[in-house]
Amino acid sequence: MAATKKKAVRQAENGQRIRQVAAIPFRLNTHGDIEVMLVTSRTTRRFIVPKGWPMKGKNGRKAATIEALEEAGVVGKTLKQPAGTYSYWKRLANRFVRVDVVVFLLEVTEELADWQEAKRRQRAWLAPVDAAMLIDEPDLATLVNTLKLPGPAPLEQA
Repeated sequence: MAATKKKAVRQAENGQRIRQVAAIPFRLNTHGDIEVMLVTSRTTRRFIVPKGWPMKGKNGRKAATIEALEEAGVVGKTLKQPAGTYSYWKRLANRFVRVDVVVFLLEVTEELADWQEAKRRQRAWLAPVDAAMLIDEPDLATLVNTLKLPGPAPLEQA
């Protein structure tokens, strides 16, 4: 167990809220519509986004990028500003704890055929509305369903 996870579990046992980071891998399809990638969790097999504990010496964006590589086998550019946050109940050995998750968008440039957790997870590309229907966490489902990509500022009318 990573030191940061041990620390988070200790915080949770003391009644403190704990934090994780997540990535929503996305791409544009041939019609220019956004698609997001979901992965299955290792234990319950529910659809989720790649997420994990903060990493010592890495900011949230970098940690989310690493989680996306390990859990979903995708490489790309993680946008600087978080896309949002959500909270969920995490199952620990003997209790549930509330976890606050900071979510970053990751524009996928490469999808690996073989990756670290390939044998333990499935992944799927979906339209945001379809992905949202498969996600159990209501706050995450809303975030995915209302996903807005940052774009260039609209031209001002003269």
